[in-house]
Amino acid sequence: MKYTIVIVDDHPLFRGALKLALSSSNEHVEIIEVGDLDGAKRLIESSAEIDLVLLDLSLNGIGGMTGLITLRALQPLVPIAIVSATDDPVTIRAALGLGASGFISKSSTPDVINAAVQTILDGGIWSPLDGSEEGELDADLADLIRCIRKLTPQQARVLDMMADGMLNKQIAHDLNVSEATIKAHVSAVLYKLGVESRTQAVIRLARFRDEMQPVELPQV
Repeated sequence: MKYTIVIVDDHPLFRGALKLALSSSNEHVEIIEVGDLDGAKRLIESSAEIDLVLLDLSLNGIGGMTGLITLRALQPLVPIAIVSATDDPVTIRAALGLGASGFISKSSTPDVINAAVQTILDGGIWSPLDGSEEGELDADLADLIRCIRKLTPQQARVLDMMADGMLNKQIAHDLNVSEATIKAHVSAVLYKLGVESRTQAVIRLARFRDEMQPVELPQV
């Protein structure tokens, strides 16, 4: 069986190393490299043949779990695994709580990376945690993750576009739906996030992004 795996990372050297690790152990895999979130969004929207996305947590300065939320909203059935140098228990639990199919540390050996990828392709969840680690999500963060998981894929897309400062009319145009439909989605988003206005929703999401901001690595 031929698998198509998309590597989304803005470090060309790491993309190359990850591609080599995956392709050297499995000849039945096609690797597609993408260097930014916009490119990943276009690819995921246009292709139905993707089996797995490996997503850098710190992509082009985009903080925290924004990329994960965005890509899962576009294609909820495509498994996404976070690949990150920031691999503390809180970050791992937040990613899995938001629906990631796995979390792979960038310090992992090629054997571990391949085992993680195969586990996810087989329908499993990969986590480096064994349950004994310290570091739990605080109550506010855990609550926000639960709220975000209640959103439908379209509602999550609307929230993401709201956070980018887009108006209802602009969102309706981009999603090719009526403005009334977007207003209904916005109302549902506000209700599920437990806020009363767009501004409060964006602020709550921004706090989440800031709290989950990964450590930036220097460009190689």
